Amino acid sequence: MELPKDKYAWMVKIGEKGQFVIPKEARDMFDLQPGATILVLGDAKKGLAILPKQMQSEFIARIFTEIEEE
Repeated sequence: MELPKDKYAWMVKIGEKGQFVIPKEARDMFDLQPGATILVLGDAKKGLAILPKQMQSEFIARIFTEIEEE
């Protein structure tokens, strides 16, 4: 499967405890180090999104802006 430029997809398995490993390429790309804080968002229809800490503030601000506009 060919993805658009700067778009990536990885397959991971969920372990018995519900855990999964973020692939090394993704950890390197987003500078995720052991002990890093990530935000996991869930939407029953759209699925899960995982955001590194440096992207959380921007994303949350966009969510609240959209809510205020409604």
